[in-house]
Amino acid sequence: MPAERMDVELSVNGRDYTRRQVEARRTLADFLREDLSLTGTHLGCEHGACGACTVLIDDAPVRSCLTLAVQANGTRIRTVEGLGTDGELHAVQKAFKQHHALQCGFCTPGFLTASVALLEENPSPTELEVREWLSGNICRCTGYQFIVDAVLAAAAELRERRGAGTGSPA
Repeated sequence: MPAERMDVELSVNGRDYTRRQVEARRTLADFLREDLSLTGTHLGCEHGACGACTVLIDDAPVRSCLTLAVQANGTRIRTVEGLGTDGELHAVQKAFKQHHALQCGFCTPGFLTASVALLEENPSPTELEVREWLSGNICRCTGYQFIVDAVLAAAAELRERRGAGTGSPA
C-alpha cells in the first residue's frame, strides 16, 4: 500500500515554501533538513526528550522530531537560521557566544530557539523561570549555568534596547 501524501505550504524564516506530495509520515525535522536544506535544526534523540530539534511554530517552541510536516501546513516557522535579522545575530545568539554557553554546539539550536520563545513570552524571567523553561533541553557538555547566564543577559539587553526605543528584537 503506497504511503499517503499531501501538499505542504508554510513559511519558514520569512520565506514561503510549497512542497507537493509530502509523505504524511515525514517529520518536520526531516522536512526542514532534507527538503528545505535548513540543517541548523539538529536531531538528537528523535523521541522529543532532548530538545535539540526545537523550532518555533507560530512563535511556540515545538519538537520538530515529533511533529509531522503535514501538521505544520499553513504555519509560520522559525528555525535557528531565522533568529537573527539583517545579517546580525539575535541577542540570545550573541549572549550564548559571550557567556560560553555552548561547547560542542549540537544542542545549541534547540536552546536558542527555546530561549527566544521564552524571552518573547516573558521579557524579564527569573533564573528559576529560565531553568524551568529550558528544563526540556539537554546538554551533555556544559553545566547549565552558562546557558542560564546567557539567557538572562540577553533578556537584559533586549529590555535595554526596548527602553532605548530601538524596538529591534534581535
